[in-house]
Amino acid sequence: MTSLPPVSLIMTVRDEAASLPALFESIMGQRFLPDEIVIVDGGSTDGTQDVVRAYSDRLPLRLIELPGANISQGRNAAIRAAKHSVIAATDAGVRLDPGWLENLMRPFAIKVPHVDVVSGFFVADPQTAFERAMGATVLPALDDIDPHTFLPSSRSVAFRKVAWEAAGGYPEWLDYCEDLVFDMNLLATGHRAIFVPEARVYFRPRSNLRAFFLQYYRYARGDGKAGLWRKRHAIRYATYLFGPTLAAWAWWHRQLATGKALLLLVALFAAAYCRRPYARLLPMLHSIPIRSALKALCLVPIIRLTGDIAKMLGYPVGILWRLKNKP
Repeated sequence: MTSLPPVSLIMTVRDEAASLPALFESIMGQRFLPDEIVIVDGGSTDGTQDVVRAYSDRLPLRLIELPGANISQGRNAAIRAAKHSVIAATDAGVRLDPGWLENLMRPFAIKVPHVDVVSGFFVADPQTAFERAMGATVLPALDDIDPHTFLPSSRSVAFRKVAWEAAGGYPEWLDYCEDLVFDMNLLATGHRAIFVPEARVYFRPRSNLRAFFLQYYRYARGDGKAGLWRKRHAIRYATYLFGPTLAAWAWWHRQLATGKALLLLVALFAAAYCRRPYARLLPMLHSIPIRSALKALCLVPIIRLTGDIAKMLGYPVGILWRLKNKP
């Protein structure tokens, strides 16, 4: 069997004392262990650093304190400090499949073809009916992924350090969506990436609408800052503008037939818009009580609407920032 190369596992944390033990336990359960784990703490106040130190006798942990660092700054600092030429990245708030690192690293052991980036995958790890609905609504299933265009989250990815350098590292001017910009820069600089879905991490979705709204507001703000997905956001604005405008026109002019047709059109659109989330959700419901299953089914359109509102509010904030700062 071809031996796997040494690897540095990196992550950035801030106030993750509650989530780190599960992640560290899953690292200890890996079939292939990292040679070092470099953690940058961005200024935790909840005892995160104490948790890291508590595991330092069981894992090869190196803690770098960098108060005020954002995710990109933390990742870049960890990678610069890493000893090895291959970097694996993950995040707090996940747990790793036992074969995660082994599956990520296997392509780097093959000399031909040369691989620079290995994209892993992540799946929902829900614990409540709300989280089941959330995971099904916002996280893609494996069937949704096109391996040729997939841009990995940095909660499950590995790459060569020279590729990170050539791509300019993680964009430190960006606080969200930084991993997508980094992925695009890796591909733009000619680095070969492959998708290995067996390299899985389990990610717990947000547990309430407020946390989800804030998450997607920040994601959309990051899209605006980075100038990403302009057409996608434009379609969303146009869709939500068209429906209420036509409804107001029908009500004002007492066009009952038009109003009924509009309601039917909205219902059909909503059904189509929620079709894929429901397809992902239904297999998750067989093991939970009927009441919880019904709650999860009702939550899907609410989560969709909440996410869209968050995106429509966050994106222009990012655009304004981009116009002022022009990165």
